[in-house]
Amino acid sequence: MLLKNITQIGRIPMQNYIIKNQIQTSAACMEIRKLARLRVVDNSDIGKRAMAEGKPPKCIHVYNKQMVGKVGDKVLVAIKGQKKKAILVGCRQNQLPKIPKFDSNNIVLIDDNGTPLGTRIHVPIPTILRTILKEKTQAKGADYTKLLGIASRFV
Repeated sequence: MLLKNITQIGRIPMQNYIIKNQIQTSAACMEIRKLARLRVVDNSDIGKRAMAEGKPPKCIHVYNKQMVGKVGDKVLVAIKGQKKKAILVGCRQNQLPKIPKFDSNNIVLIDDNGTPLGTRIHVPIPTILRTILKEKTQAKGADYTKLLGIASRFV
């Protein structure tokens, strides 16, 4: 009886893990928190190389008070051994009305003053992002409108 209780305590639910070649990795998060795996959707060099090698960037920090990222939030990511800032342009988590839910957690890499590192965004981005980023541009002083200019499709 005692042995059974000890094994139940140490049991980990396997639904949250993916087993691949006897190495366990965590599944992609539904929320953007620390260590969440993200997908770069612009054509920046560092983003293309990281996604081609199968080493997607991971979130280090979310720049808001709740520490949970939503569409339009700025995050700090670790990519190819470097720290880069990025804007969330699509999330897997359930969204507010009029914000679409995506299949993956999408980011666009930016530099310190808000200019995107790439010249094109490959996926559609939410239309509500226009109003969110325009408000942040006026409040923070960074120029996020260039990100909207390189987007080819809106949802």
